Order: sequence, then structure tokens, then C-alpha cells
Amino acid sequence: MPAGPRETLLRAREDAAAQIAALHRDLDGVIDASRSSNADDEHDPEGATIAFERAQVAALLDAARRRLAELDAALERVEAGTFGRCEVCGQPIPAERLEIRPFARTCVGH
Repeated sequence: MPAGPRETLLRAREDAAAQIAALHRDLDGVIDASRSSNADDEHDPEGATIAFERAQVAALLDAARRRLAELDAALERVEAGTFGRCEVCGQPIPAERLEIRPFARTCVGH
């Protein structure tokens, strides 16, 4: 039996929360590495700098937080009975779109 939208969103929320926790650990590791290193990583020809790695993990963390917020908003729409309806035209959002983007607020046209 297929899961309903609430269950699908809750699973996606758990995944997003786990990703956020993992990214926090990664960011803490990068920050700790930069504190314990006296290397001039800005001029290291061996690859990415610590600052670049920190910025990359921070960007991934920001994206995961936005996804979590979108999932929370979608769960609120489920509770309000407005989930699955385009916020612009009020028409149903196709199931295929919701399968790919369970937190979609609009139909493909909007």
C-alpha cells in the first residue's frame, strides 16, 4: 500500500534532519582541522583550501536547512488540508511532481 503524503513527508523530513546532523559534524571537523593546522592552505597547490571546504559544507548545510523548512511547511499544508493544491491557481499538483518534490507549492505551470 503506498504511503500517504504525511508519511512521505515525515520520511523525507527524517532524511533531511539526518543530513543536517551529518553536515554539522563535517563542518565541525573542517573547523577543528583549520584550528589545529598552521598550514598556509591558501597557497597549497595540493587542492581545495580549508576555507573552500568550509564554504562548500556550509552551503550544503544551508540547502539542507531550506529543504527541512520546506518539508515542515508541506506538513502544515497537509494538516490544513491544502497540500497538493497549487498556491497560485488552486488546481491539483500532479502526483508525479509531488513524487519528485513532495514539498512543491505550485503546479508545473506556476
